Amino acid sequence: MRLNKFIAQATGISRRAADAAIELGDVLVNDTLPSAGHAVTPEDVIRYKGRTLVNNANPTQTTIMLNKPVGYICSRDGQGGQTIYDLLPRELKHLKPVGRLDKHSSGLLLLTTDGQLAYELTHPKFNKSKTYKIALNRPLAEQDYLQIHKQGVELDDGPSKLELERINTTDDNNWKVTMSEGRNRQIRRTFEALDYNVVKLHRTHFGPYILDSLKPGTYKPVEQ
Repeated sequence: MRLNKFIAQATGISRRAADAAIELGDVLVNDTLPSAGHAVTPEDVIRYKGRTLVNNANPTQTTIMLNKPVGYICSRDGQGGQTIYDLLPRELKHLKPVGRLDKHSSGLLLLTTDGQLAYELTHPKFNKSKTYKIALNRPLAEQDYLQIHKQGVELDDGPSKLELERINTTDDNNWKVTMSEGRNRQIRRTFEALDYNVVKLHRTHFGPYILDSLKPGTYKPVEQ
């Protein structure tokens, strides 16, 4: 197996990013700088940015589903705050999140070593849908519902159109939102543009993965 493929599988980064890491000297094989075309053997000790990567003849991928609670950051550096890695045991702290949820959002978060899976779930060309349950600070007016659901709202980075469905037919504060894009804080920014605040945002579905009854702050392995 080529070194860039091994690093991508072991860390979750892309092969292009792995090539860049090799070129920058962030990768050591048996404590020496490798060539770009190095073929990994089971005897090689491979370090990426100082961390030893698991090396076996038939590397397996690890993917877990985490129910992220509110207040946790999807980052290794919480700058004094809590991060999702505080919820994981040591042997899973190398996993990388697929997409992100902001500090004030909760719900389904996938973490994996599988760079190809992460790519297929996040690249726009695969059109993977995500579903959220949200609560607004005030009832959504009919004209604003139509604009978001039918016409779209113009944001700084382009138009945003979300599929909206009432969770309860008599409640205009709580909605199910389905989308296939993944722009930063897109749901919150879409409603903010029409003078609403999203006071709760909880992801329940991501592509084929469903949160179901997983308790907040807990995780489970998923089959690929």
